[in-house]
Amino acid sequence: MDVKQYIDSGILELYVAGKLSDAENLEVYKLSMENSEILTEIVSIENAILELTKTASPKTSYSFDTINTKISISEETKVIDITKKDSNWPQYMGWAATVLFAVGLFWMYNQNENLKSELELVNQENDKLEQQISESNASLEKSNELLTTLRDKNISVVPLGGQEVSPTSYAKAYWNKDQQKLFIDAQGLPEPPDGFVYQVWSLKLDPLTPTSVGLLEDFLDDENKVFTLNNPNSNGTEAFGITLEPSGGSDAPNLEQLYALGVVSQS
Repeated sequence: MDVKQYIDSGILELYVAGKLSDAENLEVYKLSMENSEILTEIVSIENAILELTKTASPKTSYSFDTINTKISISEETKVIDITKKDSNWPQYMGWAATVLFAVGLFWMYNQNENLKSELELVNQENDKLEQQISESNASLEKSNELLTTLRDKNISVVPLGGQEVSPTSYAKAYWNKDQQKLFIDAQGLPEPPDGFVYQVWSLKLDPLTPTSVGLLEDFLDDENKVFTLNNPNSNGTEAFGITLEPSGGSDAPNLEQLYALGVVSQS
C-alpha cells in the first residue's frame, strides 16, 4: 500500500471527524497500529483541529462533542481508541512455565531411567564378582584339599613318560592304595582334539591286562589339570597308561594312541 497516497486520500480526516462506518474505522485503526506514519498523521490531524477551534473562538472552551455538533455530525460514530492494548505477557509467561515444567519432567524421567540402567549393571557386576569370589574360594579349598592328599605318606608317585605318538608328553600319577584313589596330573598332555578324550588304564604287565579307571573329562575347562579317579586294589595295578580315545571312552586301549606310560615302583 502507498502510505502517502492513503494519507492524501482524506480518509484520516474523516476518521478523526467520525464520518466513517464501523468497518472503515476498524480498518484505519488497524493500519495506524501497523504504520507509525499513519498514526502520526492521525494525531497531527486531531491536534490541528484542536488548534483551529482555539483560534476561531479563543474565549470559548470547546470539547470534542461541541466540534462534532459544529461540523453537523448527524449521528455519533464510534471512534476506536488508538492506544495500544496491554501486552499478553502474563499469558505468555504461563505458557513458557508450562513448557519448562514439561521439559523438566521429561529430563527427570530420562535421568531416572538412566539411573535404573546403571544400577542394574552394577548389580550384575556385583553378582558376577560374588560368583567369581565363590568359585575362587571353592577352587582354593579344592587345591588345599588336593595338596593335603598328595602329601600323604601313603601316596605312591608314578611318573608317566611320553610315548611314540607324542614323545614330549608327560603326566604323573598319585596313587593312594589305602583309599583306593588315583590322582592324575595331566598338565603335560596336549589338548585333545574335538571328539576325543584321554582315558586312564590300570595295567597288569604279564600278561598285559588293561582295566579302565576313568576318563579325563572336561580337560579344556579344568585349570589345574588334576583329575581324581577310583582305582580298586583288585585291579592289581603294576603300571598306568593314558591313551587318546573317542568321546565316551573305549573298552580296550588303542595302543597306537598311547600318550603316556609309567610303571609302579615295587619298593
